[in-house]
Amino acid sequence: MLTKSDAAILVRAAKIRMKLTWGDLAGAVGRPVAWTTAALLGQHPMTKEEAEAAATLLGLSQDAVEAFQLQPTRGTESPSVPTDPTVYRLHEVVQVYGTTIKELIHEEFGDGIMSAINFRLEVDRKSDPEGDRVVITLDGKFLAYQWE
Repeated sequence: MLTKSDAAILVRAAKIRMKLTWGDLAGAVGRPVAWTTAALLGQHPMTKEEAEAAATLLGLSQDAVEAFQLQPTRGTESPSVPTDPTVYRLHEVVQVYGTTIKELIHEEFGDGIMSAINFRLEVDRKSDPEGDRVVITLDGKFLAYQWE
């Protein structure tokens, strides 16, 4: 049986070999592109139907179908400060702006957190005369702390 990490390597290789996009895979799976990407990289479990659709499009085996359905151990990609430049910059954004985001959430909503379970993510391109910009939307349900 493949691990989720092993399956993710196969996904990335097949995606390149078959000239597919994450959007193509999301369409086959029937889920949002960010969710599908995270699932195929090992961060979400897929249903049997979703796993089969992805594996069929990618030309992967039943072992991959099974790996896609495994319950993940989330957030274990890198236990230390990431070294990949893109991931590091996102880490840096949270280091620099994390307390600001926390304060603004608390001011607007009260004592609580933004859910990463009931969550949506979008990555978009925005044209700008000084160079295109990356727009990342983190859309999480507010969960109030309950002290009773």
